[in-house]
Amino acid sequence: MIFRFALIPAAMLVAACDPQALADKTTRNIAHGVVMPVVSRDLPAAPAGQATECILNAASMPEIRALARDTGVEAGSLTRENVRNIALRPAAQSCFAAHNIPQVR
Repeated sequence: MIFRFALIPAAMLVAACDPQALADKTTRNIAHGVVMPVVSRDLPAAPAGQATECILNAASMPEIRALARDTGVEAGSLTRENVRNIALRPAAQSCFAAHNIPQVR
């Protein structure tokens, strides 16, 4: 009887594992490591971290994947332009305003 009740949480835990969600989270973490140095050129560390989150929240998953491809190398002009374009979106701009981060121009 006790064994049966132990299986229920285990089954729920296995069902909660979503390989795509895990892959997306990993890709987002990699993209964070690409975007943060770009943003850090204009902002101190704490606001740069929050600005990076705002940018990633405003980006689509294909854009996040594209940004993540630049891991391990210094961001080139195309990556910097992509980060800037995402930062100019209304969703990113309102996130910046909510966290008292200077607006991107």
